[in-house]
Amino acid sequence: MFRKITDSVFASPQIDVDAVAEASRLGIVRIINNRPEGESEDQTPGESIEAAARAAGIDYIAIPVGHSGFSQGQVEAMDAALDAEGPVLAYCRSGTRSTLLWALASARAGDAPDVIAARAAEAGYDVTPIRALIDMLAAGHG
Repeated sequence: MFRKITDSVFASPQIDVDAVAEASRLGIVRIINNRPEGESEDQTPGESIEAAARAAGIDYIAIPVGHSGFSQGQVEAMDAALDAEGPVLAYCRSGTRSTLLWALASARAGDAPDVIAARAAEAGYDVTPIRALIDMLAAGHG
């Protein structure tokens, strides 16, 4: 269920409360919810995931991303959220928005676009729709 992007970042489709226990067993220290509340009737509410995470000693951050795209504020928030003392798990409906937001934050931090694209692809995600933005953010680093 959790797809490994790097040694410290995992992406996942929508998780439920039971998945928090699995995250804990894997040593996840922070769960990042990239899904807006109420996006579908079958999604587990963020507050339920947050309560389960906190009960398991896992930090929880919500950075909701709708289908309208990514803002600079979301990229900056993701960059900060990825800075954890251990592995993080980001989730949304399919894991795609989480992976794309990770890719943008990584490019902003100076990671090479080809490496970002390869890591995402190895996890089963395609960054092609935002590749130009990844390249632009990486070029502007420093």
